[in-house]
Amino acid sequence: MADYSTGNGIADIDISDPAFDFVRSIRVYSVEYMRQRESGGDDGECRRSSRVRIGRYGEQGDFYWRNSNPSALPDAYSGNEGWGRDCPNIYRRSVFVDWSDYESNYGYEQVDY
Repeated sequence: MADYSTGNGIADIDISDPAFDFVRSIRVYSVEYMRQRESGGDDGECRRSSRVRIGRYGEQGDFYWRNSNPSALPDAYSGNEGWGRDCPNIYRRSVFVDWSDYESNYGYEQVDY
């Protein structure tokens, strides 16, 4: 298998051409934790906490992360149903990857852990 990486996170070939848009379409969602539950006290307060990051590829194949939140997860993501509403118990840790191929077909994979 050919290695097209320089080892510094940037492709060693020019991928700025629109033919490589499928690479820039890849998004990686790291749901390090997403918790929602009622406090259990008389106040019925809903407690939420999360750490979600989104990784993307830049113009030349450089990969970067940015902090985000559960509302940025795509519709295809499962396990966040009811987040921010009512307050069903939710506890989720996962990695979700989605992309559009060269024909603009959507695809995704989710791994819960």
